[in-house]
Amino acid sequence: MSVAAPAAPSAASARRDVWRRFRRNHLGMVGAVIVLLLITMATFAPQLAPTDPADQNLRARRTPPNAQYLLGADEFGRDILSRIIYGTRASLTVALASVALGLTLGSFLGALAGYLGGWVDSLTMRIMDLFLAFPYLLLAIIIVSALGPGILNTIVAIAVWTIPAFARVARSAVLQLKERDFVTAAISLGAKEARIMGVHLLPNFAATLVVYASLYLAYAILMESALSFLGLGVQPPTASWAGMIASGRNYVTSAPHIATIPGIAIAIAVLGFNLLGDGLRDALDPRSAKH
Repeated sequence: MSVAAPAAPSAASARRDVWRRFRRNHLGMVGAVIVLLLITMATFAPQLAPTDPADQNLRARRTPPNAQYLLGADEFGRDILSRIIYGTRASLTVALASVALGLTLGSFLGALAGYLGGWVDSLTMRIMDLFLAFPYLLLAIIIVSALGPGILNTIVAIAVWTIPAFARVARSAVLQLKERDFVTAAISLGAKEARIMGVHLLPNFAATLVVYASLYLAYAILMESALSFLGLGVQPPTASWAGMIASGRNYVTSAPHIATIPGIAIAIAVLGFNLLGDGLRDALDPRSAKH
């Protein structure tokens, strides 16, 4: 009489386990709520903003927070709350696009280098080391200075900075996985290299890439803020948090709300993505589950 082997956990069951572990992480849930609020603000900015972010009321210049201007008005009499809401669009657009581009290119290069090995691996990793040799902000400034300021070039600059990190993660994972039995079996059955990497290898380290991507979104927001503050990122009249800080730094003593409120927005956004990334890391790591 044979005993049936226990069935492997289904994908739906695995997702429920991940969600249960993530839900128990209270800080991770706080980060998820913050990120969800940011996405909602960026998506429904025209509906949520009290006024057009470019509308000026010179009589209300540098007005502190009051009933009409909940977060005050800037040096041109523009509603800071409206500009904060619209600035969410610029920050999230740059962060999401740059990290997505860096994740795609970096993962592909790293997986290819790890799987093929040899001179491909050596050349790819030496190029990655070359990028890592530059301080991240200096590298971004060099790229944006060469390409010119603007949202698109800011996305490219930040993506170039994130590529080496994702490449190293993907390469390390592939080096460990390509010697496993399921990869050997796929090779013996005649599976092509593209199928092996895309079907057999990538799903096994995709969770790690997701965690890294969520954490790098916080760094990307900081990078965009630094470039925009220097005048190399998002250009006026587009509302951006760092641009608001740059224009309000001359009024720190007379109207501190102009610069401090956008700074608080940047801090909250960075905190949200960091908490979310930590929560995802713990939830996606089976060893973090409580027995």
